[in-house]
Amino acid sequence: MAAIRALAGENKRIAFVSGNFNAVHPGHLRLLRFAAENADFLVVGINSDRTPGVTVPQALRQEGIEAISFVSHAVSLAGAPEEFVAELRPDVVVKGKEFAVRENPEKPVVEGYGGKLIFSSGEVRFSSISLLQRDYAEPNFHTIKLPADYPFRHGFDNEDLKGCLERFTGLRVLVIGDLIVDKYINCDPLGMSQEDPTIVVTPIEHKTFVGGAGIVAAHAQGLGADVRFMTVVGDDEAARYAEEALGRYNVKLDLFLDRSRPTTVKERYRANGKTLLRVNHLRQHPIESDLQARILKRVEDVVADVDLILFSDFNYGMLPQPLVEAITALATRHGVMMGADSQSSSQLADISRFKGMDIITPTEREARLALRDFESGLVIVAERLREVAGAGSVIVTLGSEGLLIHGRKDGIDRSDRLPAFNTAPKDAAGAGDSLFTTLSMARCAGVDIWRGIYLGSVAAACQVSRVGNTPLTRQDLILELEQATVTRA
Repeated sequence: MAAIRALAGENKRIAFVSGNFNAVHPGHLRLLRFAAENADFLVVGINSDRTPGVTVPQALRQEGIEAISFVSHAVSLAGAPEEFVAELRPDVVVKGKEFAVRENPEKPVVEGYGGKLIFSSGEVRFSSISLLQRDYAEPNFHTIKLPADYPFRHGFDNEDLKGCLERFTGLRVLVIGDLIVDKYINCDPLGMSQEDPTIVVTPIEHKTFVGGAGIVAAHAQGLGADVRFMTVVGDDEAARYAEEALGRYNVKLDLFLDRSRPTTVKERYRANGKTLLRVNHLRQHPIESDLQARILKRVEDVVADVDLILFSDFNYGMLPQPLVEAITALATRHGVMMGADSQSSSQLADISRFKGMDIITPTEREARLALRDFESGLVIVAERLREVAGAGSVIVTLGSEGLLIHGRKDGIDRSDRLPAFNTAPKDAAGAGDSLFTTLSMARCAGVDIWRGIYLGSVAAACQVSRVGNTPLTRQDLILELEQATVTRA
């Protein structure tokens, strides 16, 4: 202990955190960063291999912690954390917010020498989804770095993954959700207006893409499935464009006309590889009950020939709760696997309303909104959401921080994490849809959650390597698995 205090320096405050740290995820990083900010020297204790929940050897776990820049010193614990605390006597001991309502053996020890026990999971930050770096260009699928540690932990390699992709052929997929038409307006920046502080641009190029649930359907078709897409459209040019484009992708369409709402169009004004402004043309009121009945009847007509139903919900009113519950009940009776992605465009979105899904893929913000929990650590949030929604697995996406996986392995609840694979993304807007589609198809094809999410992450990395929504193909993923750089996580 004297050696650790000598490393810290005279009159320096010491903070202490302990844990299993099987796979260091963003929740851990926030906790450790918070602890480091409350002292001058951060000591992290790695629990022994005998500790419940430990799945990775202690030496490897310590190596991972030592690689974190704001950790001053890491130590492998031989006994209980409170025993180490009693000897070191750190000024601050930090534990996750979820421990505040539990019994903490460190508490009497810390209080005995006048230290402080703090419960916090660190600050919640919602990063911008915009990682646009360049203007329209040819796709570059070779900026991906695949971590090696994760496949090692879960016992697979890239050849195994290519075999998993072959299982996608012939899957029968039904996509239900909000159609969006995305317009990218590339502009030449002229400068600042002399009359008022307004940025002046001139449009020089327009590109239009199918987005929303439409691109989920197109991705699934490109990855080898036989896809049907059900959505609501207006009587307008945007609907006719989407019908023509999805027809080219060989997606079967059931378009339900609602004259009270235009087809949703999102315009992105871009200059020098950056999005300056997005303008949304949409209506968000729920569709009428008679239209819900027509959609349900169509699902009843085809459900016997469906392997997988994907709800792609943007909360624009196409999937009212009664319709979701009716389709879910119908799919359950027929033994059809289901997945759901519900994007929060407002405070009213709730991914947990999709009950009994095999997969749900919320962002951190969406997961916390569903639980009204902005304090607990990420793993606790994922675990609670999985229980509330009755989901098989929860994937919490974290933008540039990667993602957190919470599922089951060998009959035990487990969590793991993956970093973002693409080191030079051009347009992050389509990452979630491609990940959700690929992961859900993998699960339907019998691929376990750990391999499936790795394939989904490769798909997302491919998608963000280009501007706009162009459907993925199975060959895109195979190419990346063969050529991408493999690194240690």
